[in-house]
Amino acid sequence: MSNEINYKNNPLHGVSLKNLLIELVDQYGFEILFAYLNINCFKSNPSIDSSVKFLKKTVWAREKVEVFYLYEFKNLPRASSEQFSLPPRDRIIPEGQVPRDPKKLSLEDSERLREKRASKSAAREDWAAPTSGKNADIWGNAKNRSKR
Repeated sequence: MSNEINYKNNPLHGVSLKNLLIELVDQYGFEILFAYLNINCFKSNPSIDSSVKFLKKTVWAREKVEVFYLYEFKNLPRASSEQFSLPPRDRIIPEGQVPRDPKKLSLEDSERLREKRASKSAAREDWAAPTSGKNADIWGNAKNRSKR
């Protein structure tokens, strides 16, 4: 693929992090951004400049905000598994998919989403928990073999 096609089909191309945040804050506000993304720069002393400073230094948080921008604010269909493995700025949106109106988000919905994530996490922890004592080795390695 040529770079021309990549840039044409990437909604984040040409959008600075500051402009992206301004759009998100204008639409949702810092309170909803914190509720959905759980990033403290949106809770403690929230401002565009301090958030941009934090997000430029913190790759995981910046990617989380960019994914939110693409799939909640721009309301694009979810990416294929191949595209999802790429960072948001490298993803290519298939032709014919255009941004839609931003999703309507509320604090109540964020609470339901948080509860759903917590129950999934608890289920994963239960599944991975050792079953025979607290010192059980889930890989079956004998750590304390006595010398024969």
